[in-house]
Amino acid sequence: MIKVAPKSTRVVAASQGRILCAENDAKVLAEQSKMFAQAGYIVERAQGRAATEQALRSNQFDAVVLGHTLSKDDRHHLPYMAKKSNPHIAVLVLHASGKHPAVDFAMDSRQGEEAVLDALKSVVAGKALAAVS
Repeated sequence: MIKVAPKSTRVVAASQGRILCAENDAKVLAEQSKMFAQAGYIVERAQGRAATEQALRSNQFDAVVLGHTLSKDDRHHLPYMAKKSNPHIAVLVLHASGKHPAVDFAMDSRQGEEAVLDALKSVVAGKALAAVS
């Protein structure tokens, strides 16, 4: 006799997109990825530069969020690696200053979770529209 599991009654919300969340600090990485997942994104984590580069080479993402615990050098280098892996990827850098040619949006993460989520939603939507056009 074969037992069939009952169908789930949960309603799964549509995904906002697939993102890569990169930080150096494991605790900050866990908190940020939880925030993005609760907002409806499919989140993959990468701790450190090497893990971020590996994830960019092996998977496709709608956006990459480079967090404030990454070094200034990593926040400068990784946007180039992201665009090299996928020219349509959205790059959001937290705790950045100045203009970077491969960064779609840079902001100070101290503005709060809502500001970060709004920025991410904006860059993901903008990149999706650009890819369709």
